[in-house]
Amino acid sequence: MDEIWERAVETALDGQTDHAAARTLTLDGAVKCVQGRLPPPSILERFENLQHLSIANIGVSSLEQFPRLRNLQKLILSDNRIAGGLEFLVEAGLESLRDLDLSNNRIQYIEDLAPLAQLKLVSLDLYECPVTRVKDYRSRVFALIKSLKYLDKMDAEENERPESDEEEEDEEDDDEYDPGSGEIDGEDRPYRMENGHSEGGEGIVDEDEYEESDADEEEKTMQKKKKKSKKSKTTMNFKCCHHLRNIRERGTTIWRMITMMVKKITMMKMMMLSSLQRHQRSIVSLLQFRG
Repeated sequence: MDEIWERAVETALDGQTDHAAARTLTLDGAVKCVQGRLPPPSILERFENLQHLSIANIGVSSLEQFPRLRNLQKLILSDNRIAGGLEFLVEAGLESLRDLDLSNNRIQYIEDLAPLAQLKLVSLDLYECPVTRVKDYRSRVFALIKSLKYLDKMDAEENERPESDEEEEDEEDDDEYDPGSGEIDGEDRPYRMENGHSEGGEGIVDEDEYEESDADEEEKTMQKKKKKSKKSKTTMNFKCCHHLRNIRERGTTIWRMITMMVKKITMMKMMMLSSLQRHQRSIVSLLQFRG
């Protein structure tokens, strides 16, 4: 089994031989874990500078002996069979881990997430895990993991996570600095004269310029409102997609249950028919014997 993992890692590296230089490693679906266990830690611990590891859809159910990757910042474990044992991530000393994806796993209880409070997570994804259906799920997870900023791609106020935190900072800077507002602080503010003009250091300013400035401010206000409206629509679409995924998952589960029931009924019907045929043959044989 170790050889299979070695080949999968080699394929993922695509010819790269310097393990220390590797920053990203993607092994999604490359190998199916035996008895739900991860490969020996030594296979991945060679990548001492690894920052992004993705091992989705490999059938893992236990995180025991998780490799010690102190520089790992993002870990993707989606589409597996993990129901607990998150303390093994803490024992692995993942001090740099900030982004953890556990979507579509089998985590059912808020208490199962308690070990993650010891990490410094900023983002956690639990989409399509049973725990997302627990009452007050979001508020309880945010209260449990103090460092958490985003849960399922949304913050505590259910605003969608931007592509980068730098974009949020840029928006704040734009709000604080409002060029072209027509206002000058301190002693440089022009003095308003009775004739409807203003007197400043560079001459006379006409009232029309003030009206244009007010129009600019109104236009900027409208643009901000449009931006907020667009953001609200995006968040709503995001929530709808999430609910649709849950509905689809439940529908798939119900369909599987119906299919299993139909198979059982069909088997019972076949057994009854077989039993009736045996009884018929017995009766025919008995009648022939008497005749």
